[in-house]
Amino acid sequence: MRDRLLLMLRVTLSFALLTACAVGMLLIAALTLFQCRRWYSERIATPCGRLVLRLWGIRLAVHRKAPFPQAQTIFISNHSSTIDLFALIALGLPNTRFFLSGYLRTLLPLGLIGYLIGVFWTVPQKYPARRMRIFRRAERILRRTGESVFLSPEGTRVTTGRIGHFNKGAFHLATVLHAPIMPIFLFIPQSINPGRGLHARSGEVQVHLRAPIDTADWRIENLEANRDRMREFYIHWQDELERR
Repeated sequence: MRDRLLLMLRVTLSFALLTACAVGMLLIAALTLFQCRRWYSERIATPCGRLVLRLWGIRLAVHRKAPFPQAQTIFISNHSSTIDLFALIALGLPNTRFFLSGYLRTLLPLGLIGYLIGVFWTVPQKYPARRMRIFRRAERILRRTGESVFLSPEGTRVTTGRIGHFNKGAFHLATVLHAPIMPIFLFIPQSINPGRGLHARSGEVQVHLRAPIDTADWRIENLEANRDRMREFYIHWQDELERR
């Protein structure tokens, strides 16, 4: 009973916090004529993500050897938990947009925040024509703005604890934009991982970042091979982290 009450309290407070963040961001966006997307993302959304994690007693331990790149970069990560969204926003990736699942738009605070920070909303793989239009639009915007972008090649959350199937979208963008890929691994202990649910427990999430991978010589005809190579990279990386 105590755990259930604590869960309900955390969910309620998280929703209230996200609502306050969304309303405050909307007011500031209106005052700035919706022209400061990066400011809304890094100065409002990032602290909000950190506060949500703190509310759930989740700490981030970030392991990286250099600052985040300032040039246009394709950030990718594994995807195994509801925690991922807030952990990635809390990282404060510079000048970065996000690809997120379109169903999150139904959660009004998240939907409003997403629109204001320029999220690209995706649809399931069973709608290939719609996905193609979404990625083409994203490519045009990113080519024009030079912004970075985050997306998970795994798409939907993987609850088996192992790296799942990789989609091609991230690697297509890296190829056509000639932007390096910066791999991120979110190592979430099973004892605190809620999977697709909300029942996260307090604990520490290890965030590992590798050096950007050059894609200057990548070609569209090698798209699937590069995707498969990156999946193998993540499988070996996970094995290495688990051995530690």
